[in-house]
Amino acid sequence: MKQKIIQESILLFERKGFGSTSIQDIVDALNVTKGTFYYYFSSKEQLLMDIHSEYIEDLLKRQAAIIEKPGTFREKLHDIVYLLIADIEAQGPSGRVFFREMRHLGEDHAEEVRQKRDTFRRNLEHILSQGIEQGEFRKGLQVEMLSFAILGMTNWSYQWYQPDGKIQPKELTNIYVDMVLNGISIISDTN
Repeated sequence: MKQKIIQESILLFERKGFGSTSIQDIVDALNVTKGTFYYYFSSKEQLLMDIHSEYIEDLLKRQAAIIEKPGTFREKLHDIVYLLIADIEAQGPSGRVFFREMRHLGEDHAEEVRQKRDTFRRNLEHILSQGIEQGEFRKGLQVEMLSFAILGMTNWSYQWYQPDGKIQPKELTNIYVDMVLNGISIISDTN
């Protein structure tokens, strides 16, 4: 029942927003009582925190698996971008709630989520730094800014990307990774 409450709430929060969804809306959608809700969650914010924790912890676990497997740092960068893009198809509503509704968490909960998001970003920075050290990426990159750019680009995709549209997740991943690795300019030797 706890997972049913979470899943239904994600759909309601995605459609109506956290602030416009009441506990009554949630229990009505599931045809249960408020007592059932409060058996599993102390408040609507606690439910939102559980959604956030479950989402980011799953991403961190899958990112760790990418980091630990053998391969080049280019491949790891590609796989992390693909993880985030493919996740839109697999976890779209959860991702939209995660990115859009964090503002409704109390400061302690928000800080806990921010720390986990920072861990994801620092892991990406580490891949970029190691890639520079190994000569896979050029020297002189601002690793922190580059990681923010990569995450900004991929995370914003939750707002507009339709995985069942004309561009498949692998193709969008390749577009993003090519843009990060090669830019969009033609490099000329005659500057």
